[in-house]
Amino acid sequence: MPFIEESDLLELHKDVDKAQIINERLLDQIKYKNKELKRSKIQRNIFAGVTMFFLIGGLAVGSMATGWSMGNNYERQNNNLLVSIDSLDAIKTRIDNLKVQNAELSLVKEFYLAKEFLEKEKIYSVQVKSFVDNNITLASEALTNTLFVKTNPFYSYSLGNFETLAEAQSFRKQLVDLGFEDAFVASYKEGKRLQIEDPY
Repeated sequence: MPFIEESDLLELHKDVDKAQIINERLLDQIKYKNKELKRSKIQRNIFAGVTMFFLIGGLAVGSMATGWSMGNNYERQNNNLLVSIDSLDAIKTRIDNLKVQNAELSLVKEFYLAKEFLEKEKIYSVQVKSFVDNNITLASEALTNTLFVKTNPFYSYSLGNFETLAEAQSFRKQLVDLGFEDAFVASYKEGKRLQIEDPY
């Protein structure tokens, strides 16, 4: 096992604490974005309903106008037709824009579904370190595949979120090759460690 200076250990504790704070902020941001998504979905549904109402109303008025102008000359009929085509193009453009917005919202929804999956399903992760104090500041905001779990009296720091034990074992082997000789695989569910798994 490699020797760690006390100053390095203190720095690691500070880094671990910073990462936990960042993780908590990210969870708060996820909750806020989830509320925004719900609000946006309601607004989108209301807008779609109003748009359909005006579309049907516009088509009805256009049909009536076309019916009334049957007695008029051919040129007036062509003008009405051109106006209807222009308004249909505008509606098609608006529908295309709504489809793009819907696709963007679907990506955000997939992120939240993945987050829910990690919290509800059994996953495997490779624990690389544990600390007595809650000073987890090792991770940057870009590291999303990390777990910080309290297993009394320790705070553990794990890397990777895997669906299968084999994937986690393979990742553990890579970490051991990099110098993390004490790394081991553990299973987690709902943010709590279930057990330490077979390393091979």
